Amino acid sequence: MDPRVVELQKEAAGRDDVIGLAGGLPADELLPRDALAKALADVTASRDDALQYGWPEGTEQLRGWIASRLAARGAHVDPERIIVTAGAQQALTISARVLRGTIAVGDATYAAAIDAFTRAGAKVARDHGGARYVIHGVANPQGVELVDRAALLASTGPLIVDEAYAELRFDGHTPRPLIADAPDRVWHIGTISKTIAPGLRIGWLIPPAKHHAAALDQKAAADLQTSSLTQAALARLVTQLDVDALIARARAAYREKAAALGEALHRAAPQLRFREPEGGFSIWIETGREGDDLALLRRCLDAGVMVDPGSAFRPEPVPTIAIRASYSNATPDQLAEAARRLARVLG
Repeated sequence: MDPRVVELQKEAAGRDDVIGLAGGLPADELLPRDALAKALADVTASRDDALQYGWPEGTEQLRGWIASRLAARGAHVDPERIIVTAGAQQALTISARVLRGTIAVGDATYAAAIDAFTRAGAKVARDHGGARYVIHGVANPQGVELVDRAALLASTGPLIVDEAYAELRFDGHTPRPLIADAPDRVWHIGTISKTIAPGLRIGWLIPPAKHHAAALDQKAAADLQTSSLTQAALARLVTQLDVDALIARARAAYREKAAALGEALHRAAPQLRFREPEGGFSIWIETGREGDDLALLRRCLDAGVMVDPGSAFRPEPVPTIAIRASYSNATPDQLAEAARRLARVLG
């Protein structure tokens, strides 16, 4: 992302008078603080290996839990195939470093994926890549499902499949993982950052079997291993916490927040057009107007609201302005006021 945008967003985050709709943060009130504090204390005090070095693929206990979650959705994966990563971001980087070439990402996609792919030596394009990156369940930034499952499975070439929001569909439907039907082509990526806690920095990568050794080498070279302490704490936490109940509460909360922002935008700025989110954290607004993202963000900051610039999500430049507005970590009252402030900027 443009460093000038980052500076504006940092300034906004440090001001109490600015309502932040940037960044896509999970709701603070949904983070399992007490349960996680207990799990951290337990594993730190125990005599296991939570404070020691570990293996680059991750702990056996945590990989077993990930495999069990996938099996419940119809994807039966040997835990030995799973590589625990420092969030989904590292999984994206490893995938791109092994695959290289050109990765097709569509009209707009997760901004940090574009950054990870390019920094790893791959190229990104709207279409016609040797590999394709998709976000399954709920796309980011669009907030709706964009995956045509039948078309993807009928295609050829590697598929990098990001499931960051797969469990956060408002209708409660979690799709069957694509790795279940195309294990030889799918690079499956998951994370607990959107459902449990991003600060733990735990994600996972399941590459096709023929690429497992190369992906594991990339992981080991990057950082030796994902934190033993956070892996141990998460493995303990999921034995003490009803994860499905936590996710159900999160879906309900985000559904309410999405409705609050959507309704407020319709009232305050009826000229704006956007698709109602089917899940996830954000609303994607394409204004259809030409202009400069940076100038727009400066006006947003002056108006007391901050969003993400659409250009960051584009693999190729377009002349018109779009924004991503994340409702996930704001209250209904804040969302209503944020909509009024955005209307003044975009009016």
